[in-house]
Amino acid sequence: MNLSKNDLGVLLPAVALVMIGVAVQATGRGMHGSLVASETLRWVGVLGLAVYAVKRRTLTPWIFVAMVAGAEIGFDAPGFAVGLRVFSDIFLRLIRTIVAPLILATLVTGIAGHGDLKGVGRMGIKSLIYFEVLTTLALVIGLVAINISKAGVGLTLPASGGATETLAKVEPTHWQDFLLHVFPDNIAKSIAEGQILQVAVFAVFFGIALASLPAEKGAPVLRLCESLSEVMFKFTNVVMYFAPIGVGAAMAFTVGHMGLGVLVNLGKLLLTLYAALAAYGLFVMLPVALVAGVPVKRFLAAVAEPATIAFATATSEAALPRAMEAMEALGVPRRIVSFVIPAGYSFNLDGSTLYLALASVFVAQAAGVPMTWGEQLFMMGTLILTSKGVAGVPRATLVVLLATAATFRLPTEPIFVILGIDALMDMGRTMVNVVGNCLASAVVARWEGQFDLEELDEVVAEGLAD
Repeated sequence: MNLSKNDLGVLLPAVALVMIGVAVQATGRGMHGSLVASETLRWVGVLGLAVYAVKRRTLTPWIFVAMVAGAEIGFDAPGFAVGLRVFSDIFLRLIRTIVAPLILATLVTGIAGHGDLKGVGRMGIKSLIYFEVLTTLALVIGLVAINISKAGVGLTLPASGGATETLAKVEPTHWQDFLLHVFPDNIAKSIAEGQILQVAVFAVFFGIALASLPAEKGAPVLRLCESLSEVMFKFTNVVMYFAPIGVGAAMAFTVGHMGLGVLVNLGKLLLTLYAALAAYGLFVMLPVALVAGVPVKRFLAAVAEPATIAFATATSEAALPRAMEAMEALGVPRRIVSFVIPAGYSFNLDGSTLYLALASVFVAQAAGVPMTWGEQLFMMGTLILTSKGVAGVPRATLVVLLATAATFRLPTEPIFVILGIDALMDMGRTMVNVVGNCLASAVVARWEGQFDLEELDEVVAEGLAD
């Protein structure tokens, strides 16, 4: 995003006012005058950010402003902010109506329209190798981070109760369960339940079957899928006009429901996660982008909007349509985008995988259960399988964490401690999931020698220009 001097002249004072307002709030020690001054400064800063967004006339600044305004509303009027959740739920529902048809149409078109099934298979193998290498590195970073910070050591656990017994009933997850879950038994049911991986598997088989038909028989179905994908991208463009409201409402609800004071509680664990995510971005994703020849500045500009949506809503699924458009605009062919990103939503959950490594050892530390490095590595291997397919659902990683605790006979009481800040942790790990999948599509396009070779679709260009 290029900022002119005029833009900076509006943006920097607005940010400064918000930060000064926060500082006044922190140092005022409850005095009425300082509280009023703090609130006034923060809202003037928010209005300044809105002026900046008006000048930019694109959605990304408005989404950022909505996040800040939502946090402010949640802090100043928590009762009112909690009631705004309905608007974030509306936005998520609209997005979920897009995801399954979009994946189905684009993936079928990418496979059947490509014509080269060997090429599709080669791309799939490259993608899976990339996914497993990157998620393994995420596990290692999460494991090292929690062993350095020892955030769970010395933690006082809450008293156990009936809720603990309910959570303890979660059954251990086996590899057979995951493998069976990959394949749909009813495609309509998979679409209705938002099972992204099952829809993608069906689309792969359907695309292969369509590509195997004679041209005169397969052409009508292929044209239908191409038209459907265009319609769904257009649908995305329309829905995204509601994104600032949905994102702002999601942020308002989070702050209003939990309060900013949650940043103090379990701060060590929260800082450990975000430090580990930052390290993963700096020491893994950045070198991968540089080695693969992905233009880093252009990539960051393209991924800013879907990453912001993912952070505010804590749902990878909410950012998927825009992420696909952004990567196509970056220069990744649609057939690669439509294959790699949906597959990555089940196999390349970098942020969620890193979090699960960190949280699992945290549970053991909090419970006073010593684990050798060998035991921790075995747990990490289990998490590689059990973490698949959770990116589209907010806080679904808690279910995996409970299953892991049951598998390794760890107590579930420490998980109640994590629940208090899980929403804040979910924001960071979900954003990394989205950025990681976008990067994967760009890297695979580079490997295939197909990066930045195709003309941008008009509908996609129109949506990104809004």
